Amino acid sequence: MADTNIPLPERLRPRDLSEIIGQDHLLADQAPLRQMIDQGHLPSIIFWGPPGVGKTTIALLLAQAVDRPFVSLSALNTGVKELREVIAESGDLLTSVVFIDEIHRFNKSQQDALLNAVEKGKITLIGATTENPSFEVNSALLSRCQVYSLNALDEQAIRTLLHHAIEQDAFLQQRHLQIEEDEALIQFAGGDARKALNLLDLVASTFEPDQDNIITNATVVKVAQQNIARYDKSGEQHYDLASAFIKSIRGSDPDAALYWMARMLKGGEDPVFIARRMLIAASEDIGNSNPNALLLAGECLRSVQAIGMPECRILLGQCAVYLATSAKSNSTYLAINKALDLADKTANLPVPLHLRNAPTKLMKEQGYGIDYLYPHNYAEHFVLQEYLPPELKDTKIYESARNKREVEGERLQQRRWQSDP
Repeated sequence: MADTNIPLPERLRPRDLSEIIGQDHLLADQAPLRQMIDQGHLPSIIFWGPPGVGKTTIALLLAQAVDRPFVSLSALNTGVKELREVIAESGDLLTSVVFIDEIHRFNKSQQDALLNAVEKGKITLIGATTENPSFEVNSALLSRCQVYSLNALDEQAIRTLLHHAIEQDAFLQQRHLQIEEDEALIQFAGGDARKALNLLDLVASTFEPDQDNIITNATVVKVAQQNIARYDKSGEQHYDLASAFIKSIRGSDPDAALYWMARMLKGGEDPVFIARRMLIAASEDIGNSNPNALLLAGECLRSVQAIGMPECRILLGQCAVYLATSAKSNSTYLAINKALDLADKTANLPVPLHLRNAPTKLMKEQGYGIDYLYPHNYAEHFVLQEYLPPELKDTKIYESARNKREVEGERLQQRRWQSDP
């Protein structure tokens, strides 16, 4: 008798790597992970991929395959103290495999604690993330891990998974299920095995046992619409929709922006997440071509947090249309990235003496602040003066975009910097 209090994905969790459906590029014969296990070798790993593709299960089975202790932690509820306790308890003879779900949510101090343990061989780390680890994981920690991408399950893999569930699970067997149409199941799953199995479980629970039950697209759609929040809660599941939404704003298409935003809201997306994405877009894609966009997006975020659904949909829609129809510029986005890259390459350059702070007599005697020209003492509050290190003289970081506001600013800058002090 199946324990229906346990979710179907958990009841069917694979007990061996050979039972994993999908991810053949990593687990098939001669594939990287399979070769490692065959050699009894398990390095630290970062699994990067969408939800429901097997990151947690594969991590557990890898640890079992090399006969190592397995410790599972979530970045959502694990602090530095708990992390250090786990590391301290790792055995000297058998190095523990420490699995960190949503590792991208760890802050710098937490990632630094992991780095030290990985460097000293105290643990073998397996991290799972839905975010690009190049941006979200400490570069030093990332350099000590193998990064493997896991793919969303394709239609055939989802189809295989569903039929496997019907054949293997006792609760589903009692329903005598026959899938006559699977398009809706596959579409709602979106490549996510967990979503596919949870939806199948929901559909099966609407049927009576010990009689033949036919699953059609209409049946699935009806159940999905009634229960979407039960199997589609996580904002992590909507990054493709979020990408389409932001790209529609960037591309100045208000209709598409509203459509993709509505899709996210219907899918159970947190409206605060949507508002935050628009706040980023207001700076990254609009910037100084229309500074009011950032003000509106910021107020939208605060208002959404205060009001909540369903009313906040109105504010979200207003902000999305405003951003999509606004003038566009990514000049400051490009400039800060260029500045950061330059700072990485020239971090050894000293601050010029005339720009240094001189709060003490000794510093003044050392020349700190000497010959600094105070702009407000000059006409139009400007005076020609070097602000970059001498080695970077005439370096251009900010390039204005071709929009009215930035062009006017550029003309003012040209007039200033071509004048005499």
